[in-house]
Amino acid sequence: MARPSRRGRGAVTIEDVARAAGVSAMTVSRVINDGRNVRESTRAAVLEAIEKLNYSPNTAARSLAAGEAAHIGLLYANPSASYLAEFLIGALHAVRSAGAHLVIESCESEDADEQAEVTRRFATSDVEGVILPPPLSESGPIIAELDSLGIPVVTVATGAPREESLNVRIDDYAAAMEMTRYLLDLGHRDIGFIKGHPNHIASHDRYRGFCDALTEAGLDCEKAPVEQGYFSYRSGLIAGERLLSRAGAPTAIFASNDDMAAATISVAHRRGLDVPDDLSIVGFDDTALATSVWPELTTVKQPIAAMAEAALELLIADLRRRRSGAPHKFAERVLSHAMIIRESSGPPPGTHKGKARRPAKES
Repeated sequence: MARPSRRGRGAVTIEDVARAAGVSAMTVSRVINDGRNVRESTRAAVLEAIEKLNYSPNTAARSLAAGEAAHIGLLYANPSASYLAEFLIGALHAVRSAGAHLVIESCESEDADEQAEVTRRFATSDVEGVILPPPLSESGPIIAELDSLGIPVVTVATGAPREESLNVRIDDYAAAMEMTRYLLDLGHRDIGFIKGHPNHIASHDRYRGFCDALTEAGLDCEKAPVEQGYFSYRSGLIAGERLLSRAGAPTAIFASNDDMAAATISVAHRRGLDVPDDLSIVGFDDTALATSVWPELTTVKQPIAAMAEAALELLIADLRRRRSGAPHKFAERVLSHAMIIRESSGPPPGTHKGKARRPAKES
């Protein structure tokens, strides 16, 4: 058996036990805390090393092992590369700060069996909890498979979380209503809308916010020009083309995410329209794409990176509760959104710009 190193008053450390047993410190922490996915032969070797070295973990170390030292899974399939990049930045920052490890898997299939198969990979990766960003946060097969594996899950950006889950979101309805009111305050009355993916609750919440703001202003939402999108740039090109091909095209278009809004700007340029003098275009999310297009995009800021960090914090807190024997409890965080006013929006054509009321610009 390897000779243990000593720190402080000669105390044996978890690293000493790991070296003696020929495993990682993470594996030792799982054995100490009765974690899953540890082979019996490995568990026996660790327990033998603990006994021979007379190792006694303190409460603080056990608390750390219950949370920060965990392997956290992240399963993604987002059609917006900009959204995914922001989310990964937040998740990586959070796990680094917590001293955790991130295990990332991709699941592009919408087939229930294939989604369940991908999810099962986490069971062989020592994953103790999983973060599900949209759209997989609303996948019944994935959540059911995680439940069957006994792996806690935190969903992100779903407006209808289960009682058994953890959830992080913004108020999509209120944000969309605020953006629509802004366009109405500029003087627009012919406002087009590009919906998000029909299977996402956030898409319906944003459309409800749009409609209720129109109704509040005395307009008929049923008569508003609306096209279906799927949160992808390509779907935005198709929807934008359809909206601008209509007789009596709208003077403003509200797209349900920045990718589709950026695509609509491209369609407007191709048609020789000036944005915003001929057409105002606004989006949702405030991803890096919003400042990569010309003109820069007015949008709703969804704190995507902060949502990923909040998801990890909720998950680690839940793991600590479970390790201590406390019952699981539902928890949700609703983060704040913000209006970001840039150059892609303005009053309708023919309106004197001095008459329109615009919120203060945020950068």
